[in-house]
Amino acid sequence: MSNANATSAARDAGPLDIGAERVAKVYAQAIVEAADAKGCRREVLAELRELVRHVLSAVPRARDVFASPKVTAEEKATIIDRMAKGRVLPTTLHALHVLARHSRLGIMAEVVAAAERLSDALDGRRQAVFTTAVPLDAATQERLVADVSRSLAVTLAPTFVVDPSVLGGLVVRIGDTVYDQSVATGLIRLGDRLKQRSIRALQNGEFTWQV
Repeated sequence: MSNANATSAARDAGPLDIGAERVAKVYAQAIVEAADAKGCRREVLAELRELVRHVLSAVPRARDVFASPKVTAEEKATIIDRMAKGRVLPTTLHALHVLARHSRLGIMAEVVAAAERLSDALDGRRQAVFTTAVPLDAATQERLVADVSRSLAVTLAPTFVVDPSVLGGLVVRIGDTVYDQSVATGLIRLGDRLKQRSIRALQNGEFTWQV
Protein backbone atom coordinates (compact mmCIF):
# COMPACT_ATOMS: atom_id res chain seq x y z
CA MET A 1 0.00 0.00 0.00
CA SER A 2 2.96 2.26 0.39
CA ASN A 3 3.19 3.10 -3.26
CA ALA A 4 -0.39 4.32 -3.66
CA ASN A 5 0.45 8.00 -3.36
CA ALA A 6 3.25 7.92 -5.84
CA THR A 7 1.14 6.01 -8.30
CA SER A 8 -1.73 8.44 -7.88
CA ALA A 9 0.56 11.43 -8.33
CA ALA A 10 1.97 9.95 -11.49
CA ARG A 11 -1.55 9.53 -12.88
CA ASP A 12 -2.39 13.13 -11.97
CA ALA A 13 0.69 14.32 -13.82
CA GLY A 14 -0.88 13.10 -17.08
CA PRO A 15 0.09 10.47 -19.62
CA LEU A 16 3.75 9.98 -20.50
CA ASP A 17 4.97 9.19 -23.97
CA ILE A 18 7.05 6.05 -24.33
CA GLY A 19 10.33 7.98 -24.51
CA ALA A 20 9.61 9.91 -21.32
CA GLU A 21 8.59 6.73 -19.54
CA ARG A 22 11.91 5.13 -20.45
CA VAL A 23 13.71 8.20 -19.11
CA ALA A 24 11.80 7.92 -15.83
CA LYS A 25 12.91 4.28 -15.51
CA VAL A 26 16.55 5.23 -16.08
CA TYR A 27 16.52 7.79 -13.27
CA ALA A 28 14.50 5.47 -11.06
CA GLN A 29 17.14 2.77 -11.41
CA ALA A 30 19.91 5.23 -10.60
CA ILE A 31 18.08 6.38 -7.47
CA VAL A 32 17.42 2.83 -6.27
CA GLU A 33 21.03 1.79 -6.87
CA ALA A 34 22.39 4.85 -5.05
CA ALA A 35 20.05 4.28 -2.11
CA ASP A 36 20.95 0.58 -1.97
CA ALA A 37 24.63 1.48 -1.88
CA LYS A 38 23.93 3.55 1.25
CA GLY A 39 21.53 1.00 2.72
CA CYS A 40 18.63 3.42 2.82
CA ARG A 41 16.39 2.54 -0.14
CA ARG A 42 13.18 2.34 1.87
CA GLU A 43 13.82 5.68 3.57
CA VAL A 44 14.80 7.47 0.36
CA LEU A 45 11.75 6.26 -1.53
CA ALA A 46 9.51 7.21 1.39
CA GLU A 47 10.94 10.73 1.43
CA LEU A 48 10.61 11.15 -2.32
CA ARG A 49 7.08 9.81 -2.16
CA GLU A 50 6.18 12.36 0.52
CA LEU A 51 7.62 15.17 -1.59
CA VAL A 52 5.50 14.04 -4.53
CA ARG A 53 2.44 13.83 -2.32
CA HIS A 54 2.81 17.05 -0.36
CA VAL A 55 4.51 19.25 -2.93
CA LEU A 56 3.73 18.14 -6.46
CA SER A 57 0.22 16.86 -5.82
CA ALA A 58 -0.79 19.48 -3.27
CA VAL A 59 0.82 22.42 -5.08
CA PRO A 60 0.43 21.98 -8.86
CA ARG A 61 2.32 25.22 -9.49
CA ALA A 62 5.43 23.61 -7.97
CA ARG A 63 5.35 20.95 -10.68
CA ASP A 64 5.02 23.67 -13.32
CA VAL A 65 8.05 25.49 -11.91
CA PHE A 66 10.15 22.33 -11.85
CA ALA A 67 9.11 21.47 -15.41
CA SER A 68 9.63 24.96 -16.82
CA PRO A 69 12.69 25.48 -19.07
CA LYS A 70 12.55 29.16 -18.10
CA VAL A 71 13.66 28.30 -14.56
CA THR A 72 17.39 27.61 -14.57
CA ALA A 73 18.97 24.55 -13.00
CA GLU A 74 20.63 26.83 -10.44
CA GLU A 75 17.30 28.34 -9.47
CA LYS A 76 15.75 24.90 -9.15
CA ALA A 77 18.68 23.77 -7.00
CA THR A 78 18.09 26.74 -4.70
CA ILE A 79 14.41 25.84 -4.41
CA ILE A 80 15.32 22.24 -3.62
CA ASP A 81 17.75 23.25 -0.87
CA ARG A 82 15.22 25.64 0.62
CA MET A 83 12.53 22.97 0.52
CA ALA A 84 14.43 19.83 1.53
CA LYS A 85 17.97 20.44 2.81
CA GLY A 86 18.28 19.28 6.39
CA ARG A 87 14.85 17.65 6.19
CA VAL A 88 15.72 14.60 4.08
CA LEU A 89 18.61 12.16 3.80
CA PRO A 90 21.66 13.25 1.76
CA THR A 91 20.90 10.53 -0.79
CA THR A 92 17.39 11.90 -1.27
CA LEU A 93 18.71 15.45 -1.64
CA HIS A 94 21.31 14.27 -4.15
CA ALA A 95 18.61 12.54 -6.21
CA LEU A 96 16.62 15.77 -6.34
CA HIS A 97 19.67 17.73 -7.47
CA VAL A 98 20.44 15.17 -10.19
CA LEU A 99 16.89 15.49 -11.50
CA ALA A 100 17.21 19.28 -11.42
CA ARG A 101 20.55 19.33 -13.27
CA HIS A 102 19.12 17.19 -16.04
CA SER A 103 15.80 19.07 -16.21
CA ARG A 104 13.85 16.03 -15.06
CA LEU A 105 12.06 17.42 -12.01
CA GLY A 106 8.99 17.79 -14.17
CA ILE A 107 8.64 13.99 -14.27
CA MET A 108 9.54 13.46 -10.63
CA ALA A 109 6.22 11.75 -9.86
CA GLU A 110 6.80 9.28 -12.67
CA VAL A 111 10.40 8.67 -11.56
CA VAL A 112 9.26 7.92 -8.03
CA ALA A 113 6.51 5.59 -9.26
CA ALA A 114 9.05 3.76 -11.44
CA ALA A 115 11.45 3.51 -8.49
CA GLU A 116 8.67 2.02 -6.35
CA ARG A 117 7.96 -0.59 -9.01
CA LEU A 118 11.65 -1.48 -9.29
CA SER A 119 11.99 -1.69 -5.52
CA ASP A 120 8.99 -4.01 -5.31
CA ALA A 121 10.46 -6.23 -8.03
CA LEU A 122 13.83 -6.39 -6.26
CA ASP A 123 12.08 -7.41 -3.05
CA GLY A 124 10.05 -10.08 -4.83
CA ARG A 125 6.75 -8.22 -4.65
CA ARG A 126 4.29 -7.81 -7.51
CA GLN A 127 2.26 -4.64 -7.74
CA ALA A 128 -1.46 -5.18 -7.49
CA VAL A 129 -4.30 -2.71 -7.92
CA PHE A 130 -7.46 -3.63 -6.00
CA THR A 131 -10.48 -1.72 -7.30
CA THR A 132 -13.59 -2.01 -5.12
CA ALA A 133 -17.09 -0.64 -5.46
CA VAL A 134 -16.95 0.98 -2.01
CA PRO A 135 -14.10 1.94 0.36
CA LEU A 136 -12.67 -0.79 2.58
CA ASP A 137 -11.25 -0.24 6.02
CA ALA A 138 -7.60 -1.07 6.69
CA ALA A 139 -8.36 -4.39 8.35
CA THR A 140 -10.49 -5.58 5.42
CA GLN A 141 -7.83 -4.47 2.95
CA GLU A 142 -5.18 -6.44 4.82
CA ARG A 143 -7.33 -9.58 4.91
CA LEU A 144 -8.11 -9.24 1.21
CA VAL A 145 -4.45 -8.83 0.27
CA ALA A 146 -3.45 -11.74 2.50
CA ASP A 147 -6.05 -14.06 0.95
CA VAL A 148 -5.15 -13.09 -2.62
CA SER A 149 -1.44 -13.45 -1.90
CA ARG A 150 -1.96 -16.88 -0.36
CA SER A 151 -4.24 -18.05 -3.18
CA LEU A 152 -1.80 -17.01 -5.91
CA ALA A 153 1.38 -17.82 -3.95
CA VAL A 154 2.86 -14.38 -4.56
CA THR A 155 3.84 -11.40 -2.43
CA LEU A 156 1.90 -8.29 -3.37
CA ALA A 157 2.49 -4.55 -3.15
CA PRO A 158 -1.13 -3.39 -3.16
CA THR A 159 -2.85 -0.15 -4.11
CA PHE A 160 -6.55 0.33 -3.42
CA VAL A 161 -8.86 2.31 -5.70
CA VAL A 162 -12.59 2.97 -5.31
CA ASP A 163 -14.81 2.84 -8.40
CA PRO A 164 -18.59 2.49 -7.81
CA SER A 165 -19.05 1.24 -11.38
CA VAL A 166 -16.98 -1.91 -10.83
CA LEU A 167 -19.04 -4.94 -11.77
CA GLY A 168 -18.98 -7.65 -9.15
CA GLY A 169 -17.63 -5.19 -6.62
CA LEU A 170 -13.98 -6.14 -7.03
CA VAL A 171 -11.28 -6.03 -9.72
CA VAL A 172 -7.72 -7.13 -9.00
CA ARG A 173 -4.97 -6.32 -11.48
CA ILE A 174 -1.56 -7.92 -11.13
CA GLY A 175 0.96 -7.48 -13.91
CA ASP A 176 -0.33 -8.70 -17.28
CA THR A 177 -2.05 -11.93 -16.22
CA VAL A 178 -5.83 -12.37 -16.24
CA TYR A 179 -7.47 -14.47 -13.51
CA ASP A 180 -11.11 -15.51 -13.49
CA GLN A 181 -13.15 -16.84 -10.61
CA SER A 182 -12.17 -20.42 -11.47
CA VAL A 183 -8.73 -19.83 -9.96
CA ALA A 184 -10.14 -17.83 -7.07
CA THR A 185 -12.29 -20.58 -5.54
CA GLY A 186 -10.25 -20.35 -2.37
CA LEU A 187 -11.37 -16.72 -2.04
CA ILE A 188 -15.11 -17.29 -2.11
CA ARG A 189 -15.24 -16.59 1.63
CA LEU A 190 -14.23 -13.02 0.80
CA GLY A 191 -17.76 -12.56 -0.51
CA ASP A 192 -19.17 -12.92 2.99
CA ARG A 193 -16.50 -10.67 4.48
CA LEU A 194 -17.00 -7.92 1.95
CA LYS A 195 -20.79 -8.20 2.11
CA GLN A 196 -20.45 -7.38 5.79
CA ARG A 197 -18.88 -4.12 4.58
CA SER A 198 -22.10 -3.48 2.56
CA ILE A 199 -20.57 -4.22 -0.83
CA ARG A 200 -23.87 -5.26 -2.33
CA ALA A 201 -22.34 -5.49 -5.79
CA LEU A 202 -20.60 -8.72 -4.77
CA GLN A 203 -23.31 -11.17 -5.73
CA ASN A 204 -23.12 -14.84 -4.80
CA GLY A 205 -19.37 -14.67 -4.23
CA GLU A 206 -18.59 -13.83 -7.88
CA PHE A 207 -15.32 -12.03 -8.49
CA THR A 208 -13.87 -10.37 -11.54
CA TRP A 209 -10.11 -10.86 -11.63
CA GLN A 210 -8.25 -8.78 -14.13
CA VAL A 211 -4.55 -8.21 -14.02
